[in-house]
Amino acid sequence: MLTPPVTPMLSTAVDRLPTGAYVYEPKWDGWRVLVFRDTASGVYLQSRSGKPLAGYFPEVTRLARALPPGLVLDGELVIWEPERNRTSFALLQRRVAAGSPVREAYRHPAHLVTFDLLQSDGAELLDRPLADRRAALTTTLADAPPQLTVCPQTTDPAEAREWLDAWTAQGVEGLVIKPVRSRYQPGRRGWRKLRRRHTTEAIVAGVLGPTTRPEVLLLARFDADGRLRYAGRTTPLAAPAQADLAPLLTPAGTRRDGRINHPWPRPLPAGWTGAFDRSGPLEYRQVAPVIVAEVQVDSAYEHSRWRHAVRFVRMRADLSVYDVPLLDV
Repeated sequence: MLTPPVTPMLSTAVDRLPTGAYVYEPKWDGWRVLVFRDTASGVYLQSRSGKPLAGYFPEVTRLARALPPGLVLDGELVIWEPERNRTSFALLQRRVAAGSPVREAYRHPAHLVTFDLLQSDGAELLDRPLADRRAALTTTLADAPPQLTVCPQTTDPAEAREWLDAWTAQGVEGLVIKPVRSRYQPGRRGWRKLRRRHTTEAIVAGVLGPTTRPEVLLLARFDADGRLRYAGRTTPLAAPAQADLAPLLTPAGTRRDGRINHPWPRPLPAGWTGAFDRSGPLEYRQVAPVIVAEVQVDSAYEHSRWRHAVRFVRMRADLSVYDVPLLDV
């Protein structure tokens, strides 16, 4: 019988949609969660990292108590934001920071989108094929309320591509691809994920590492008031890109009063980057914000920044910083 913590099964990023004996599911922009419904009418919600979440999501815990005892579900917690007509990762984060999760649950209720059944009536299903677990999950949640729903799934690559094209504006990050006969292997990266990406431009305003060999670019965009705002960071740069970028980067100069002539503080506050789980602000090197980079981004965009690291594509010497799109707030 499974007891928490259990490390959920994970996925590896891919750049193309594989075809064959696979099923395809939307990749939700939410929080991964395992739901343990024990035989004593209790419910335990476990995060991907093994931490308890039930206290932050009382509405989900209450609904899960109506499920048959002995269940263990795998799924994603999501919150729909009607004003933006999409899911909101920021509202999930607010649950942890809010002084009253109950009030947040009333204002912005969470939904549990389930996609796997690890245990039923106290019997483990980990060694059963995915297709069997899916059938059992669908039967188990057939009469569940809409807030406890089963994730859509298809075996048709064309339908999966349609989801990828049509659903990302509503907060779906991409697709999760699973072998149809696969076992559930806790902690193993036996699934694949394909994110929806597109290219755009941003201003280079800082780097991690020396300017002579930049390791990561810190990206910016102007807002409507002309302020240069932090917009995200790239994945680590390959050696050829480091060599190409180094001659173009100019360390920020000094003003007459001796202070650095740069619109950002150093180090960067954790609130700017969204890295509240790190030990402190981000140390970096300020560079003159005069060059433009083409980058590849996904749909995870919150608080006027790309939440996931973006991919550097190339420099755009043909563009001015004023050709870069304004910050989307």
